[in-house]
Amino acid sequence: MKKFLYWAPRVLSVLFIGFISLFSLDVFGSYSGWETVLALLIHLIPSFILVGVVILSWKRDLVGSISFLFLSLYYVWMVGFDRPWSWYAAISGPTLVISLLFFAHWMVSKGRRANSKK
Repeated sequence: MKKFLYWAPRVLSVLFIGFISLFSLDVFGSYSGWETVLALLIHLIPSFILVGVVILSWKRDLVGSISFLFLSLYYVWMVGFDRPWSWYAAISGPTLVISLLFFAHWMVSKGRRANSKK
């Protein structure tokens, strides 16, 4: 179970970055030349931010838990409360699950460290 709790949030984070990155592909139908490169880089900013969060969270589960919880709540606040529920489920849902998995692993690791000190 500890291995699952270790790897699940990390693998899901990488998969989520891939999912978010798919939204940047719409620039290829709208721009041409160097505009496409610039638009692609701008559209990939959320993915770059997520990569940074995953790097910081890889060894620090509590950082991952807090960061992904913040990102989940920030998305809801940023888009507003008047959007279809599917928007929240597709973006905030996975980040909330990742946050909970990081937190669960942190709790298990914390308990294991406390038991080893006795």
